[in-house]
Amino acid sequence: MKKNVLIIGAGAVGAVVAHKCVQSSDVFSSVCLASKNIAKCDAIIASVNRKNHHPHADFSLFSREVDAYKVNDLVDLIRDTDTHIVINVCTAFVNMNILDACLETGAAYIDTAVHEDYSVMNAPYPWYANYEWKKRELCKDKGVTAILGSGFDPGVVNAYCAYAQKHEFDSIESIDIMDVNDGDHGHFFSTNFDPEINLREIIEDASCLEDGQWRTYPHHSRSMEYNFPEVGEHKLYLMGHDEVHSLSLNIPGVKTVRFWMGFGEHYLKCLEVFEKVGLLNHKTVTTSNGQEVVPLHVLKACLPDPASLAPKYNGKTCIGTLIKGTRDGKEKEVFVYNICDHEETYADIDSQAIAFTAGVPPVAAAKLIASGEWDVKTMANVEELDPIPFFERLAEMGLSTEVCNLDAGEDSAESRVLYA
Repeated sequence: MKKNVLIIGAGAVGAVVAHKCVQSSDVFSSVCLASKNIAKCDAIIASVNRKNHHPHADFSLFSREVDAYKVNDLVDLIRDTDTHIVINVCTAFVNMNILDACLETGAAYIDTAVHEDYSVMNAPYPWYANYEWKKRELCKDKGVTAILGSGFDPGVVNAYCAYAQKHEFDSIESIDIMDVNDGDHGHFFSTNFDPEINLREIIEDASCLEDGQWRTYPHHSRSMEYNFPEVGEHKLYLMGHDEVHSLSLNIPGVKTVRFWMGFGEHYLKCLEVFEKVGLLNHKTVTTSNGQEVVPLHVLKACLPDPASLAPKYNGKTCIGTLIKGTRDGKEKEVFVYNICDHEETYADIDSQAIAFTAGVPPVAAAKLIASGEWDVKTMANVEELDPIPFFERLAEMGLSTEVCNLDAGEDSAESRVLYA
């Protein structure tokens, strides 16, 4: 039986999810796109219709207005639309509300990031244990499938680790997740997804597992250079990130798990100015004329909408996982990764590559729930699930999986395509 899908969130990633669900009308019978701003939903639907993806005759795509901060409204919407699978690509501040609505209705739940508390900056480790994992037993008791962190990072990179554990290594010692964007959107400054989440994330302290110990460093205080396939050498900075927590517990024996992201000097200089003058403050201030504003909201309003970046974006992203361990008693090192081209994703569904890499994986997860392969009737992070069907669905929708063996040294390393 084909499944009904509810997408909550109408940003750049929500648009990708909508396009890819429509392209998968052999699996899904209907898609409802919901947001507090229904005009944004309707604009996405118009863009989907312009692309003419030729959905099956019995397929329907429609919009609804919903306030995701109100659990009862979410419950009513899920029931009214007879939703089987909810894809949450809304702000991470509402994750727990949407999860609660799924627990109330029995709908499967998918998200792409750990929940955030708006009032808490630099939330201390452990992140999932503070929020979603508290509902794990309830999901199991109710038989509700909840797949956490199903974007790219977290998400696909977690599947890279599961693949490496099963097919490349006898034991894994260290995991370094690396994310670099070698693209150019032509603007003086912009974030690639919701500035409110993106900028908070970048200035958080960097928490990681190193040599079996949890350590925290000031943001951007540690960096390294890495020579990536296709996009070349980039400088990366250590950050805290969702998947560091779950991988540290779900990959047996691992001693080091870190997340690194590439930033240019111009980007970091702008960020430094924003931070020092208070524009990244998420608490209310009063202007000279008595108006109350949140500086981060003002900055967000001044920056380009991430969904508007796609037409002029060029270049590529490379996101991958550098994994070290042993196989047959010998040290081994591999880099499992994806290359995504901004211009190719725009030609496909009017998206830039960063939104594309974030939006395709939750649709792949939804397809696997629909087929039964990932319909686990409990809560799981991606690394706990079979990665191979996930890679297959990703490849069908435009995200390849490649692996580079580095055992003999970087100069002689060769990449091979696993799924494309």
